[in-house]
Amino acid sequence: MTAFKGRLLCPEFRLTRFFQFFRDCLPRPMAVSRTERLRACCGTLIGIFLTALASRLALGPDASLPMLIAPLGASAVLLFALPSSPLAQPWSVLGGNVLSALIGVVCFRVAGDSALAAALAGSCAIAAMFALRCLHPPGGAIAVTAVLGGPAIHAAGFGFALAPVAVNSVLMLIVALVFNNATRHRYPHRHQTEASKHNTGDAPPSNRLGFTQGDLDAVLDKYNEVLDVNRDDLGTLFMQAEMQAYRRRYEEITCADIMSRDIVTVEFGTELEEAWMLLRKHKVKALPVVDRARRVIGIVTFVDFMKNANLDVYDGFDTKLRHFIRRTPGLHAEKAEVVGQIMTRQVRTVRDDMHIVELVPLLSDIGLHHVPVLDSERRLAGMITQSDLIAALYRGRLVDTAVAA
Repeated sequence: MTAFKGRLLCPEFRLTRFFQFFRDCLPRPMAVSRTERLRACCGTLIGIFLTALASRLALGPDASLPMLIAPLGASAVLLFALPSSPLAQPWSVLGGNVLSALIGVVCFRVAGDSALAAALAGSCAIAAMFALRCLHPPGGAIAVTAVLGGPAIHAAGFGFALAPVAVNSVLMLIVALVFNNATRHRYPHRHQTEASKHNTGDAPPSNRLGFTQGDLDAVLDKYNEVLDVNRDDLGTLFMQAEMQAYRRRYEEITCADIMSRDIVTVEFGTELEEAWMLLRKHKVKALPVVDRARRVIGIVTFVDFMKNANLDVYDGFDTKLRHFIRRTPGLHAEKAEVVGQIMTRQVRTVRDDMHIVELVPLLSDIGLHHVPVLDSERRLAGMITQSDLIAALYRGRLVDTAVAA
């Protein structure tokens, strides 16, 4: 006991504990690339600069009000560094800022330019933003600014909520909308609902095992704190974590390990009758369309034949099909004659070194039946079907069972 008290009184021990406490208070390093950090900085630079210029034009050079409100800098952090955050969505920004400004003006008129009025404005602003689902942290600062901002803001009264608050917010949102989407960050971040590819009430196939959205909602209800992350993004992160664990479980089984390599292909100019015979002869449902360098330029399936032969009506089904696939004599034809005229041009492909776990969303949720596999030179290397993936996962399960036994 005496030795322990001596350690507590030791300056070196107390200094070490202080640094340990300080280190524990630091957040974990952010897993964000330098490119993404630079993107956020550039977005903030462009956003604030353009908003200031446009606001000066809108308010006029002789306006007594500032062309920018200081809390807009905090809004810029959310809009450009955290565009998927619920706190950075358009209604949160515009509604939160304007609502807070109105509440700040009311508190100033009731309690004057005082610390009590500032505290009351910030508190009421948070309550109102919660109630109207527009929680936006800079809103609290705007409410306090309306109370302590000085004579010019006080003289503006409720007009402060319109200019510069609403003007600044709308202009910043316009810049964020253009910049984020131009840099491949979807904005606004729309809420996504679970939906089956068959337009039924069933969840997507990949969500029917493991955790569900209901489980996620239950955990969030128990957590009972505001998270600065979209609920859909949180679910996506959990799903990707499950896929990562599945990847580790199945080690490094790639598309090249399970794909079919002896592929029947056609070219743009292959006649429809020949392509149809290949589908029937090899008992496949899709044929990749390649150029002379074996690069995939499309895919032709049974569905493509049916759509283009107008087979949605049962009467004369066989006659229509025979007429469609047969070559038209002469030089002119009113119907499609070659594969390139009916093929699907937008083809989802995968790399031969991609892990099979990444095939699950493509072959289940999206509903693809055949996926062409490309090599490192973007040439066709093979084809993977739903059956190939099922067989690979089943084989992996048998191996796991044997190892466990």
